Amino acid sequence: MSVETDRILKRLSTVLDPVDAPMEARPTRGDGDLNEDLALPAGRKLKPAAVLALLVKRETGLTVLFTRRADHLQAHPGQVSFPGGRQMAGRESLCECALRETEEEVGLPPSAITMLGRWESYETGTGYAVTPFAGVIEPGFDLSPDPGEVAEVFETPFDFLMDPDNHKLEEREFAGMLRRFYAMPHKGRYIWGATAGMLRALSIRYAQGRPGEPVRRSKETSL
Repeated sequence: MSVETDRILKRLSTVLDPVDAPMEARPTRGDGDLNEDLALPAGRKLKPAAVLALLVKRETGLTVLFTRRADHLQAHPGQVSFPGGRQMAGRESLCECALRETEEEVGLPPSAITMLGRWESYETGTGYAVTPFAGVIEPGFDLSPDPGEVAEVFETPFDFLMDPDNHKLEEREFAGMLRRFYAMPHKGRYIWGATAGMLRALSIRYAQGRPGEPVRRSKETSL
């Protein structure tokens, strides 16, 4: 492991919440951060879900593994996302959900992944509370993407994703409404929406530390 990779992983271990730490009562970030009309009423129950930001220890540095959803899917076809999905209530923890979905989508068993922690849950306009987890894997693994869910698996450099200069604030009309969102285009791949929002939150935490802790000097500012 390179010195830089070791430094990044040590930093993540200090800024991420433990996997089994108590959950916040309600997500502190979400689609409503940039679009007030997408913020859900305070009393509405959210559906729990989890995703995994999987870091790969490449010789050139850490990368993050993404999937591009199959074009025939009814929900979010063709979009870039982390492996993940809805929690099976009462049958698994959120961490177990993220690992199960990763194995189902791309064929990576939980035993190959070392979990690092999690960060703020993200509230989607569709009514989900998505908890993002971070894990790390050694290179040399074999992927078996599920063609029913995944059109493509690819990796993007971690340092690119953490650089706020690469977080583009964009807007587009959806269903007759103008929506604002973050996007992180990289080499022909368009990372945007909730996935980009969670990465934005991770980059802020990576630069500044856990909420409530002394802020590190950084060019990043919160939303």
